[in-house]
Amino acid sequence: MVYFSPSPLDRTFFALADATRRAMLEQLSERGTQTAGELASPFAMSLPAILKHIGVLTRAGLIRRKKIGRSVHCHLDAEPMRAADAWIERYEKFWSGRLGALAAYVEE
Repeated sequence: MVYFSPSPLDRTFFALADATRRAMLEQLSERGTQTAGELASPFAMSLPAILKHIGVLTRAGLIRRKKIGRSVHCHLDAEPMRAADAWIERYEKFWSGRLGALAAYVEE
């Protein structure tokens, strides 16, 4: 049997692929540490569904959670996004160069 263990970059892109999870990260970046209930408040979904999203973000390393009493407190850890940014930047440079060459060719 083959076991697949996604790379940290794969986990980051998977987590960022969902609009709800991106909105949760934005909420954490603007408001700081929040409980799972506070993160759930803007969304029309159940707390168990929110907890699944929090699990994906935690596995990607994008949030850290800490249980205090009966509450789960979450805070943003944007460090894994550095690798994603570096990956995107590499291809941005590649396509900028290609498009620049195309523009020069078209202008001739």
